Amino acid sequence: MGKQSFMLQFLLLILASVGLVTRGFCQNRADEVTAVYIVTVKQAPSAHIYFDELNKKIGRSKNNPSSRLDTLHRLRFRNISRSDPHYSSYVARVHDSLLRKALRGEKYLKLYSYHYLINGFAVLVTTQQADKLSRRSEVANVVLDFSVRKDTTHTPQFLGLPQGAWPIEGGYDSAGEGIVIGFIDTGIDPTHPSFSDDADGNIYPVPQHFSGICEVTRDFPSGSCNRKLVGARHFAASAITRGIFNSTEDYASPFDGDGHGTHTASIASGNHGIPVVVAGHQFGNASGMAPRSHIAVYKALYKSFGGFAADVVAAIDQAAQDGVDIISLSITPNRRPPGVATFFNPIDMALLSAVKAGIFVVQAAGNTGPAPRSVSSFSPWIFTVGAAAHDRVYNNSITMGNNITISGAGLAPGTVRDYSMISATHALCNDTTATDDMYVGECQDASILNQDLVAGNLLICSYSVRFVLGVSTIKQALQTAKNLSAAGVIFYMDPFVIGFQLNPTPMDIPGIIIPSPDDSKVLIKYYNSSLVRDNSTKQIVKFGAVARISGGLTADYTYSAPKVMYYSARGPDPEDSSLDDSDVLKPNLVAPGNSIWGAWSSLGTDSVEFQGENFAMMSGTSMAAPHVAGLAALIKKKFPSFSPAAVASALSTTASLHDKNGGPIMAQRAYSNPDMNQSPATPFDMGSGFVNATAALDPGLIFYSSYDDYISFLCGINGSAAVVLNYTGLSCTNSTLTGADVNLPSITIAKLNQTRMVNRTVTNVGVNETFSVGWSAPYGVNVKVMPPHFFIAAGDKQVLTVFLNATTNNSVASYGRIGLFGDKGHIVNIPLSIVVKTYYNVSN
Repeated sequence: MGKQSFMLQFLLLILASVGLVTRGFCQNRADEVTAVYIVTVKQAPSAHIYFDELNKKIGRSKNNPSSRLDTLHRLRFRNISRSDPHYSSYVARVHDSLLRKALRGEKYLKLYSYHYLINGFAVLVTTQQADKLSRRSEVANVVLDFSVRKDTTHTPQFLGLPQGAWPIEGGYDSAGEGIVIGFIDTGIDPTHPSFSDDADGNIYPVPQHFSGICEVTRDFPSGSCNRKLVGARHFAASAITRGIFNSTEDYASPFDGDGHGTHTASIASGNHGIPVVVAGHQFGNASGMAPRSHIAVYKALYKSFGGFAADVVAAIDQAAQDGVDIISLSITPNRRPPGVATFFNPIDMALLSAVKAGIFVVQAAGNTGPAPRSVSSFSPWIFTVGAAAHDRVYNNSITMGNNITISGAGLAPGTVRDYSMISATHALCNDTTATDDMYVGECQDASILNQDLVAGNLLICSYSVRFVLGVSTIKQALQTAKNLSAAGVIFYMDPFVIGFQLNPTPMDIPGIIIPSPDDSKVLIKYYNSSLVRDNSTKQIVKFGAVARISGGLTADYTYSAPKVMYYSARGPDPEDSSLDDSDVLKPNLVAPGNSIWGAWSSLGTDSVEFQGENFAMMSGTSMAAPHVAGLAALIKKKFPSFSPAAVASALSTTASLHDKNGGPIMAQRAYSNPDMNQSPATPFDMGSGFVNATAALDPGLIFYSSYDDYISFLCGINGSAAVVLNYTGLSCTNSTLTGADVNLPSITIAKLNQTRMVNRTVTNVGVNETFSVGWSAPYGVNVKVMPPHFFIAAGDKQVLTVFLNATTNNSVASYGRIGLFGDKGHIVNIPLSIVVKTYYNVSN
């Protein structure tokens, strides 16, 4: 890819600008429609060849996989060529030859050649041409490109990093050093101080195993990268061919015109101690989870349209080829992948190869909760993260003249005394009426409001669905209030805005947003009852309502947390498009994702309210995933020989099951009034629990699973043999596994038919220790674990056998846990989730 990719995208931009990249660019007949297809060929990709050769050289000793993994890791870190230019150009020529033979004399446009994680290419062709390609003997798969979307400070303290994980790593100034995290997102603003390589005067080392480059464009000039930001590229060929790429808004460079990518990168890897100043207010200092880790950016998402799988796969392939240690994906597909199983899609299969190459992959669960089976990250080799609230809340409130106090949102100063209130609809200039413009109450135009009436008073504005859509903005309403010399602004919620949660919004004058329609009615009722009107004309002669805004600049840390947010996508993990459940636990765990401060691009437009600011507060599983990516960097630094499965195991088995007050972690169950609709979280809400950064650095026991295990799992899916062969080049044998049989740090069974025996193998990565086994059984299931006690020496293994017996016929999911309690203090948590239980009474 490299220079060829850049030249292709440059050519496509030129073609788009003159209108040639449109419907039918490579048509043979005027009535044919073109589309982008991802084509994989049957020859193994270079990563498979490379690591298979390494395995042969160092042996495949199953008795000591950690030693083999350690050797693989050392060889990888010596930068043994992952990207032989001769081989990559050879593969590209093979792809070109295949296209010429299959589509003799016809027009087409190849966008990418993939060679490292998957062997294939993305090409713009007609439906008929795609069919021709699919019939070629060299071709394994032809898949229609699909769209993807984003899943959009105090958290280091909440996670205990300053007192726990960072000191273990030698302090924040070495936490994650040498580890490269690859972010596939909307790019990055390289000028932000969170990404400087001399923020604290401690010069970053150069990660020797990383071979990526930094694109240089007008938007991303020479010098944008440094020892912190070590690589940056962009991928947009699929988007450009569709004629939807706007180079002015989307930037044909790694620069972030959205804000999302800058935000996520800073959460995982941002420098320590960067002041958070928004709207002139100081909100403390920010730090990434691994502030000394390195950042490599692979931009494949864009503000105006999201992204496409062909570009995302190209980004993943390049990231692995460059030598990243971790891939962070705050994106999910817009639809559930069709076919035999959700796992068989180009993105997940590319990530399977990344895991084989030793790369830990983190993905956001999606923001489609709280419905069951809403998770959009499917595969057991991907670490899926849901979103939870942490304990920091910015409270704002308004106290009215009738002594009623209403809570609200708004990162705003308060008022020093009571002020009169006036609604925008009652402050119109004489030549304007509400019937002229039904939106005058939104305070978007100062010219139609009477300054003599507004000046020195609190201006009441309506927050309608137009704010949600971005047609109207709080920033413009604040400007209106300032132009009219108002003492402050009060936003009340339109009753048609239902189930919409507001992030605290920065305001540089006193203000508040009342998010509850019911509370808004209380405000309006008091305001209207306090109006004094002329008895004869009915004109308002006095605005009698008064109020005082308390302000929302001071953080409150007394709230119970964590809790699973209503939007965080839930399990069970859907195995296919018909929503059959798989035997895989999703999400894997939850992490802070609500109201998260992060760096913001200087030209970021994703949140209008934070435009022009250096930091923004965002919510979503997009914010949760990079928390885990950063914590994984701490684990990789301490345990360089850990495989991706070992990192996942360390995070999972040590996760917390209780909130900070010792109660169960709660999960919100509804969009509307989510705090009034919550109950204890289950594994399908929170996976193994809430991430525990310090405990994950000392897990005691580890569950290893390998690439071969994942292949056996895929082969165990009914009707999958041909698909597995096409994607991996491997033939399925009789040795297959269900999801429950893969050596994961959880046990999930979609259908328990009477009895089941499941084995788990643990490896001791700590000290000699004796463990006792305890468990709580899911409702309708008897559980027994053998052995109930065991001693395990450092480096040794122990097989645990779990017997499960259904005691009722029931299709409602039930949950339990297995706990391994060591005499040296290690506790290993294994969640049990059983969906359908079938029990037959033998006497009948």
